[in-house]
Amino acid sequence: MHAHHIQLPQGAPDLLILQALALEPRHGWAVSERVQQISGDVLRILQGSFYSALHRLESRAEYYELAKTGRRQLECEKAAWGKLTAAVAQVPGAA
Repeated sequence: MHAHHIQLPQGAPDLLILQALALEPRHGWAVSERVQQISGDVLRILQGSFYSALHRLESRAEYYELAKTGRRQLECEKAAWGKLTAAVAQVPGAA
């Protein structure tokens, strides 16, 4: 049975790309494959979103390796994501 793929909210590709690069440098598409792998094949970044996110992050990465500013951005993105997921998790039980 194939895993169900989830549509990513805006801004999520940036966080996922930064996280995929946190441990080691990767070449372009290997970053997307790593995201897919660590999510159990549930999360996929569409090609257009993927390259747009890489382009936005270029000032924070060198050869798709995180620089210091990229690591700081990753921490900010993770904090924002934590707030978002906590808020969304409250919605189903609020009825």
